[in-house]
Amino acid sequence: MKTDKMGEWRRTHYSSDVGPELDGKEVTVFGWVQEIRDLGGIRFLILQDKNGKVQITIHRDKADSKVLKKAESLQRQYSIGIKGVVRKMGKAPGGAEIIPNEMRIFGVAKQPLPLDITGRTRADIDVRLDARVLDLRREENQAIFRVQHAALEAARSFLSKQGFMEVFTPRIIVSATEGGSALFPVAYFKREAFLAQSPQLYKEQLILDFEKVFEIGPFFRAEESHTRRHLSEFISLDIEEAFATAEDVMKVLEELIHNVCKDVTGNCGRELKLLKHKIEVPKTPFKRFTYDEVLEELEEEKIHIPWGEDIPTPAFRLLGKLHPYYYFLTDWPTKAKAFYIKPRDDNPEISEGFDLMWRWVELSSGGTRIHSKDLLVKRLSEQGLSPESFKHHLQAFDYGMPPHAGWGLGLARLVMALTGIRNIRDVVLFPRDRFRLTP
Repeated sequence: MKTDKMGEWRRTHYSSDVGPELDGKEVTVFGWVQEIRDLGGIRFLILQDKNGKVQITIHRDKADSKVLKKAESLQRQYSIGIKGVVRKMGKAPGGAEIIPNEMRIFGVAKQPLPLDITGRTRADIDVRLDARVLDLRREENQAIFRVQHAALEAARSFLSKQGFMEVFTPRIIVSATEGGSALFPVAYFKREAFLAQSPQLYKEQLILDFEKVFEIGPFFRAEESHTRRHLSEFISLDIEEAFATAEDVMKVLEELIHNVCKDVTGNCGRELKLLKHKIEVPKTPFKRFTYDEVLEELEEEKIHIPWGEDIPTPAFRLLGKLHPYYYFLTDWPTKAKAFYIKPRDDNPEISEGFDLMWRWVELSSGGTRIHSKDLLVKRLSEQGLSPESFKHHLQAFDYGMPPHAGWGLGLARLVMALTGIRNIRDVVLFPRDRFRLTP
C-alpha cells in the first residue's frame, strides 16, 4: 500500500486538547487507529496519541471522496494524520469529534495484530512481552510509565532540594559490589570484568568529595529467583550521605516516599483512574519494627524463624497483612547484612541496617556504613570475600573516610506500590530475567 508523506503538515493539537470549546475550529492531529466502527452511513475512527483518544467521524454522504477511500483502507494501528473541523459531541471522548477534510496515511500495520490493542481481550504476559511495543499501546500500560516519570521527577526534585548531587558511577567493574555470586561476567578486552550490582562502593567513595550524592540508573544481578518481583536488570535509586547514620537516611527515605506519593497523586489523576488505583499518601514518620519484634509477631502466628536467619517470603506475606502500609524493619542481625553495614557498637551481632517495606515487599535496603578500614577488612574476611579484590575501595579509607550512611531503592517495586500492579514485568518497559533476553 502506498503511504503519504507528512510534508508541510504539523500537529496543531493533541487528543487531550480537542474539546467542545474548539467547536468549529480546524485542527490537525496525528496518531494511530485504535478502533474502527462502521455503522453504514457513518464510519467512526478512534485515534490514539500519547495523551489519549479522539473520535474521527466520517459521514459517507458528505465526506470528500479521497477521505472516504482512505478511511475504507484503514486497519487498526495504522499511523495517520487528520486535518478537519471540531464539532461538539457529548458521546465522543472529550465531548467532541473531528470531521475530517483531509487524511494522510503514514504507516501501515500488518494484520492480524498479535495483540488486541484495545485491551478487551487480554493475553498472557509472555505473549504481551513478545510484542511489547504493541502491548504499550494500551492506555493502562502507558499510565504506568507516566506514573513512573512523575515519581522520578518528584524524587530528583526532592533530593536536589535536600542538597544531594546526582552522580553517575561505572557499570563495568572489576569485583563484586555486594559480594556473592550474582554477577554477570563480561569480556573487557583481554580481562574479565562484571556488570555492576549496585553503585555502593563508588557512592561511598564520592562522599569524600561531595558529601551528599544520589544516583538513578540500571544495575544487574544474575538473579536465579523467578518471581513477580525479581529481575536481572533493574533501575535503582541510591543515596549516600557523609556525617550521617541509618536514622538520618531513614528520615530522608520516608520523606522522599511521602513527597513522591503526594506529587503522583496530584499530577497523575487521569493515570490512576485508568489503573483503578488510589494512592494513600503516607504520614511520616513511618512505623519502625525491630527484627526481634517481627520474629515475636511471627511466633505468635505459629511461624518460627531461628534468630539470625533471613525472613522467608511466606512470613513476609503474613507481615504484609498485619502491616498493610510503609514501615521499616531495623536492627537486623549483622550476619544477614552486606559486609559494609556497620555492626552496632553496643552489640556487634546486631547491625545498623534497615529495610523499607511496603506491605510484604521490600522496597529499599540501607544502613550506617562501616567507616573503619580495619573493621571493613574483618567483615570482608568473615563473609568469605578477599580484601585484595577490594583494594581500590579500601584505599579510599586512608583519606579520612567520615561516618556515613545510605540506601538503595528499587524503582520498579516502588512503581508497583504506586500503581497497584502485581507483576514487576508490567512496570518495566523491556524486562530482563533468567528466561527473557528479548525483545
